[in-house]
Amino acid sequence: MSNLSDERRIELEKIANDIRISIIDALLEAKSGHTAGPLGMSDVFTVLYFHTLNHRPKEPEWPERDRVVLSNGHICPVLYSTMAHAGYFPVEELKTLRKFGSRLQGHPHREFLPMLETSSGPLGAGLSQAVGMAIADKMDAKDKDRRIFCFMGDGELDEGQNWEAIMLAGKNKLFNLTAIVDRNNIQIDGYTEDIMPLESLSDKWRAFNWHVIEVDGHNMEEIADAFEMANTVYEHPTVIIAHTIPGKGVKEFERDYRWHGKPPNKEEADMALKELRTLGGKIKSEHE
Repeated sequence: MSNLSDERRIELEKIANDIRISIIDALLEAKSGHTAGPLGMSDVFTVLYFHTLNHRPKEPEWPERDRVVLSNGHICPVLYSTMAHAGYFPVEELKTLRKFGSRLQGHPHREFLPMLETSSGPLGAGLSQAVGMAIADKMDAKDKDRRIFCFMGDGELDEGQNWEAIMLAGKNKLFNLTAIVDRNNIQIDGYTEDIMPLESLSDKWRAFNWHVIEVDGHNMEEIADAFEMANTVYEHPTVIIAHTIPGKGVKEFERDYRWHGKPPNKEEADMALKELRTLGGKIKSEHE
């Protein structure tokens, strides 16, 4: 039984679609950046920020907030768009993505945008940072009061540092830590299983003493239930393996690894926005 009502699910789907529209707008304005991953993770980010996360957008330094670490920093357009729609800063600011002097750099930089918990860019480092935060909260006896969420790409699991962090978290039973892996099966050079096969990915995480949940990364109920389930596990850290479609929402972009690291041009963006706005109209009709 999902913890989402139909009305709430439809509301989240509309927000996710609006976030995808903002991603395309921002990438078109920037003329650089990553398309596939941000579109693919919009549903997961929507559920986290608009349903699960304990946070106060108007008070970003609130001491009791949950922490969000973006290890795969190149998908920051979805993080920025989600935060803007949640009220951290104006949606209009998204069009400054990657511009000189902007707070919204091509990889998140905490010095420029203090609402962020970390700066990211080098793949493979984020989980180690999140593990450190989770250990610190455990030492301060805050591990039952706050959760640490770490977003990761499947391609970055090629980095050995991740597995050291995974091993340490399992050893310390960091139940306050939830990792979310974007299992979209692509990376910049091609398909993950051609470059460095990861399967059986779930078995690998279990072997390091993690609780594993696999979900359809575009099913709002499954995503919400996974976050809720992670909050009930007290013997292990949890990893949510979110099976996503890279480029989700724009048929021409979907499942094509070449969209990993390039933005749409004007013609492609117009096509994408038309498709997303049509979908938004359908979601609105369902809500009414």
